[in-house]
This record gives sequence, structure tokens and C-alpha cells, in this order.
Amino acid sequence: MYRLLILNPGSTSTKIAVYDDEKPVFTENVSHSLAELGRYRNVMDQLPMREKVVATTLAEHGIPYASLSAVISRGGLLPPVKSGAYKVNEDMVWQLTHAPVNEHASNMGAVIADRIARQYGIPAYIYDAVTVDEMTDLAKVTGFPGTRRRGMGHNLNMRAAAIRYAKEQGKAYRDCTLIVAHMGGGITLSLHHNGTIEDFVSDENGPYSPERAGDIPSYQLVDICYSGKYTHDELLKLLHGKGGLLLDIGLTDGREIEKKIAAGDAKAKLFYDGMALNIARYVGLLSIYVSGKVDGIILTGGIAYSHYIVDFITQHVRFIAPVVVYPGEKEMESLAYGGLRVLRGEEKAYEFVKSVNSH
Repeated sequence: MYRLLILNPGSTSTKIAVYDDEKPVFTENVSHSLAELGRYRNVMDQLPMREKVVATTLAEHGIPYASLSAVISRGGLLPPVKSGAYKVNEDMVWQLTHAPVNEHASNMGAVIADRIARQYGIPAYIYDAVTVDEMTDLAKVTGFPGTRRRGMGHNLNMRAAAIRYAKEQGKAYRDCTLIVAHMGGGITLSLHHNGTIEDFVSDENGPYSPERAGDIPSYQLVDICYSGKYTHDELLKLLHGKGGLLLDIGLTDGREIEKKIAAGDAKAKLFYDGMALNIARYVGLLSIYVSGKVDGIILTGGIAYSHYIVDFITQHVRFIAPVVVYPGEKEMESLAYGGLRVLRGEEKAYEFVKSVNSH
């Protein structure tokens, strides 16, 4: 039996779990107040506090560090990496500490995992990091110098959904061609083909979502940028965090929006249906890469609980392939299962090499 410690630091919480093989022993989500976090200048200054949270949680559940077989963490904002597992090493710790692609709480995960692993002589891994980018050059090129489409999004949950689908169909993941849409506060989509994520729709060039503006007509966006109405930071907030449905109709909760639609709110219906249509549109776009030869379309994430959205999308894309729904996200389970595949020799972990030019 393998006992795994699973770590998933988020902006305002630390998720911690212990698994005995596939069986969860416990899962905790420890919240951090804005007042608590406000004491720290940057993310890495939070390390002692986050480590103490992990230690306290394990102690509360009677789990000694010495009983662990490995530590599996959510991957931070590394330079582009492949899908699957990476062994946490000195280069990765240096990268996340000194030169991450961006500052985010997830950067602490591998650093905490490394400290625990070194002290107790066990391996530490990350799995399906946010910055997995296996897109081909053909899929990345744009018509404007210095810009490229990027494969950065909900890789952990999307790839776990694709692997689950393949297993349920009695096939190997590499033998399936799947389009996966993760639908939550942000929406990203991916094409899984030949065992890799060959094409990707990120939240900056895809559907608008409850909190993000998504793809915007470029000429109009340039006019907005030079209108003098917004600072650089204000505009980025509107694009990522305060845009989408929040800006359009003042709500992000699909349940509340559907109540307004049922009550006859035409504006709510227009923008909610528009989001669903955009998701379907980008499913169609990804299918073009493989000439429409798709085995299945998977809808996942929190919004996949909505029959309204799922039915709308299904009506528009089922001519491409059958639609399967895996609602919610199972990040902790996905990390545990990925780690188990490595420990059992079913997958090999990559070695990370630092990049001094990651910004």
C-alpha cells in the first residue's frame, strides 16, 4: 500500500489530503482570511504558515510524516512543461522560488513537498501542472509578431477526465481522441490526441465565463486600451476576474442566473446562452484539428452540474461526437491517482530543468 500526502495551495486556502492507494483517508480545505494573508509581502513569505497548516492538519488526523510513501503536489506556474508527472528537484524549487512565470499560491506546493520529502527520505512529484503546453507549432502561430497561443489552463482536471473516459471505454488514453471543456469561474478546452494535449483554448482566447472576458474583438479592445478609462491593472482585472457574466449581468452563480431566466429576464438569457454557445463554438474549433474524427466530448467543472448549459451545448455539438458529463472538479483525487501511476511504474516522471528566461 502507498500512503500519499496531497497538497494543493490556493490563493485563499490550502487543500490537504491523505490517500491510502485510491482510498481517501481525509481531505481538508483550510481557509485563509484576507487579513491573515495581508501580513505577507509575497507568496513565498507564506511558506512557514502554510507548512504549519499542513503539519497541524496531519497531526489532527493522527497521520505521522514517517508513514508517508510520497508527496504529490499541484504544479505551480513553471515554464511550459509536458503532461504527467515531474519529480520535484532543486531546479524546480529554484524556478518556483526565484523565476516563476507568475506569482501564485500554487508555486508553494512543490517547495513544501520538497522539504517534507527531503526530511523523510521519500519522493515528491507534481502532476499535470497549470502550464502544461504540448501544442504543436502549427496550433500556436498567430498573425501578430511576438504573440503565440498558449496551452495554459485546467490541465489537471481535464486530463483526469480524459483518462477516466478512456478507462471506462476499455481503451488506453493514447488511443482516444477527446475534446474536454472545463467549465468553472474560468473556461478552458483541450484536444487530447495521440496521448498528448495537441490543441488548447485558454481563457484568454476562448469563451467568456462567469468571471473572465474571454476572446474579444481585437480592434475594439485596442480602442478600449487607449480610451483612457482604465489603467493597465484595471483592464487586466476586467479581463480576468471581474469580466464575463459578472460584468454583463452582475452574477456568477449559474443557479441564480437560471432563476432570473425562468422569471423572464431576457438579458440574463442572452448572455447565459451566449456563454454556452461560445463553449460549443470552441468545441467545434478543436475538432477541426483532427478533421472531426473525435471519439467523445467531455463536459466537466462546476458548471457541468447545470442541465441548462449541458443540454444547450449538447444540442450544438453532438453531431461531432457523443457527449459525456463529469461534473465538478476532482483535483485532489487526480493528483493522488497520478502519483500512484508513477509509484506503480505505470508512468515515468520527467526531470525538470530550470529556465532562467521564463518571464
